[in-house]
Amino acid sequence: MANTSGRITLWNIEVFVATAEEMSISVAAKRLKTSAATVSQQLTSLEGAIGTALLNRSARPVTMTPAGEMFLRRANAILNEAEQARAELAISDMSRLMRLRLGMIEDFDADVTPRLLEEMGTDLRSCQFLLETGASHQLANLLESRSLDMIVASEIGAAADWMEVHPLMEEPIVAALPKGQLTEGDVQRQLRRLPFVQYTTRHHMGRLISDHLARQNLTLAGRFELDSYHAIMAMVAGGAGWTIMTPLGWRRAHRFREQVDLVPLPFAPLTRRISLTARRGVLGEMPAEVAAKLRGILQDLIVEPALEQAPWLEDQMKIF
Repeated sequence: MANTSGRITLWNIEVFVATAEEMSISVAAKRLKTSAATVSQQLTSLEGAIGTALLNRSARPVTMTPAGEMFLRRANAILNEAEQARAELAISDMSRLMRLRLGMIEDFDADVTPRLLEEMGTDLRSCQFLLETGASHQLANLLESRSLDMIVASEIGAAADWMEVHPLMEEPIVAALPKGQLTEGDVQRQLRRLPFVQYTTRHHMGRLISDHLARQNLTLAGRFELDSYHAIMAMVAGGAGWTIMTPLGWRRAHRFREQVDLVPLPFAPLTRRISLTARRGVLGEMPAEVAAKLRGILQDLIVEPALEQAPWLEDQMKIF
């Protein structure tokens, strides 16, 4: 490819890295919130500036050329340096931070997230907050791809070297069944008489529960696999079956709480931990400060109300 003596921009590089990682121009465009035509244009510009092809764009999936594989290492280093430079400039006076991209799990969208944004907005008056709400695995992917600056989500695996992780709270996984269905005796046997309403295994929480059941050699008969706590709680409240979920999921579907009983799992216990995660060292002390703020909010808005309604959760819902 002839050298057109063009300029290399950070946008060129970000587009290249996204395309290389996603192995698809259309998926890279979706990740970057732009069009496929723009991605192709930026790749052409970058390859022209460098003077060689970096990607085999006609291949499906898109693959890197040897030059592309070599350039990818440098490209990631450049993006890391640019991100670090922006953060250092902002950290010198956090009140001047212009943008913060925050990811929050859906469990917090009705109460914790608004309170956190209100408090942060008071401290960061010039900052534009970009909020992404979603499942934990989706938020983790967005953080890894640099589409978010920090996330609050369930821990879904071992922390990587580039992460700084601030634990916030731990909660038990519990059984939820229609109000008044449980009597004295073998809880597990009573639950087996009801259909099992399963949280989707497409999400981390569903896989966590499914894997735990497998380790206990338990097979539960169920006809429904749903991806909405509201829908699951509605079915349980209506007497259609029982489920395994978190106290947060139970509280989130507030319309149905009074029609559902929570009980401990009648087999080996299971917990999940929710943490704030950011790219290590990029935002200085901000992740630790936001985590400290969140712990107080979680205690006020989540833990204390949950214990009022289900006192047996004492010592099981923990703030770190």
